[in-house]
Amino acid sequence: MTEDDFPMKYKRILLKLSGEALMGSKNYGIDAVRLEQYAIEIMKVRELGIEIAIVIGGGNIFRGVQAESSGIDRVQGDYMGMLATVINGMALQSALEQVGQYTRLMSGIAMEQVCEPFIRRRAIRHLEKGRIVIFGAGIGNPYFTTDSTASLRAIEIEAQVVLKGTRVDGVYSSDPEKNPDAERFSRITFQEVYEKGLNVMDMTAFTLCQENKLPIIVFDMNKPGNLHQIVTGNNVGTLIT
Repeated sequence: MTEDDFPMKYKRILLKLSGEALMGSKNYGIDAVRLEQYAIEIMKVRELGIEIAIVIGGGNIFRGVQAESSGIDRVQGDYMGMLATVINGMALQSALEQVGQYTRLMSGIAMEQVCEPFIRRRAIRHLEKGRIVIFGAGIGNPYFTTDSTASLRAIEIEAQVVLKGTRVDGVYSSDPEKNPDAERFSRITFQEVYEKGLNVMDMTAFTLCQENKLPIIVFDMNKPGNLHQIVTGNNVGTLIT
């Protein structure tokens, strides 16, 4: 398949994945089967000519917000969480390279033996050359989530959309895992999300997207083919615009 076989809705995307999603059926850590699944899904989209950047969380290893309950200083905990995202980024990088993709891992914290520092122009150049760029270590500062990292990096690299891959198939009026009568929205505005008090992203991340007119699509990343369907213009998940 080539980009001539499908009408491309997007040329450059930022894919946001949660660290917890990498656990698969495990209680912690990285599930090899889930990692391979994600790599294949991303590979199929890259083969269409789409430029792909990725931000991945670290919740399967450590979350900064857990730090205080463990007696760890919040700032220290956030840095620990940032390092967890680098571990996940390295795992995803390896999985992508095993399926024949060219990648770059860029970090918000300097660690030159492991990955490149984030430099905006260099990141854009990597994308233009067809490399999949993974952003690790957040933005390099505490108190910011990986959702905020995804929004900021998407704006910086001029992505056309943030695709938030989750384990549910869109945005609901309430938690569908707790309320079977929850309503799913196929399309909703930023203002409506505010008014309904829906939990899509943290407020910083969400406001960044709204102010920069950057649409968000929330979708089920665990269903094979969903990512491919989105970039080829099919209605999957919930579009926030």
